[in-house]
Amino acid sequence: MSAGGAGGSRIRWGIVGTANTARPQLLPAVRAAGGVPAAVAGRDPARTEQYAQEHGVERALSGYQSLIEDPAVDALYIALPNSMHAEWTIRALEAGRPVLCEKPLTGVLADTERVLEVANRTGTLLWEAFVFPFNEHMAHVKGLLAEDAIGELREIQSGFHFRVSRPENIRMSAELQGGALRDVGCYPVRLAQEFFGAHTSAWSACEPGGSGIDIDTWGSLGYSDGRRLLLSCGMRRSYDTFSRLIGATGQISLSNPFHPGAGDQVTVQPSRGEPAVWTPSASEPSFTAAIRHINAVLAGQEPARLLAVETSWETASALHDLAASW
Repeated sequence: MSAGGAGGSRIRWGIVGTANTARPQLLPAVRAAGGVPAAVAGRDPARTEQYAQEHGVERALSGYQSLIEDPAVDALYIALPNSMHAEWTIRALEAGRPVLCEKPLTGVLADTERVLEVANRTGTLLWEAFVFPFNEHMAHVKGLLAEDAIGELREIQSGFHFRVSRPENIRMSAELQGGALRDVGCYPVRLAQEFFGAHTSAWSACEPGGSGIDIDTWGSLGYSDGRRLLLSCGMRRSYDTFSRLIGATGQISLSNPFHPGAGDQVTVQPSRGEPAVWTPSASEPSFTAAIRHINAVLAGQEPARLLAVETSWETASALHDLAASW
């Protein structure tokens, strides 16, 4: 690890790519978690410099490899299109640079397997940017389940929808491995994995759109003992991430389990009795808890958890099996 992460100094983050993803999510979280947005790398020098100035990143570098080789950066966030995740994550891992890769880790299962092989072989730290398992909302839900608030969890109903209006958006391109299932359907899949583990069956259907992608997808994953996920995702209606966990004696509703903001609630509705609503006392950018953890790991203050080598293959396998139904 570079010197910036030692001795209690702040972790210096580098952003590979100038995509909009980092602007509303990563950058506020890096600052809230006590890190430094140290550098951003892009292919267009003028655009990269503009990105750095507009978003308060200290330095702009030309070319992704230059950032991977930069000794003044401690961790990298891969913010490229899905089709480029494997190549640049592998390059970073081979160089010994800890990586947080935007989800999904890659767009296809074979590439995920390649990336995870390199992560295992090199021992370089790699996280996939599903940050909600680190957040207070998930800790609260797991506490409710441990207390038997709704009995045995049997079914999860979860969706992620938002509207894409520009045809040139990278999510609309099959060549860039976009599409609703990869971009946002992966969230319900990862949510169910958190509670149910490995899937045993998969089915889905889709509505085609864009440049050869699924613009809407719906389906189900089956798990042991008849447990199941019912999922819906798409890119042509207003933002909606409502999810419901249904147990033998009640249910838990989450207004936004994936990127909760101020006012997002967790509601427990027992089969008998009044509902109980929980709202966190404070709100922070949704990436903050994950970034705080990564910073602590790199500073030698915490053991690493929720690494991609532990979680990402099953997510990629489920997405692969769902898409195989089309």
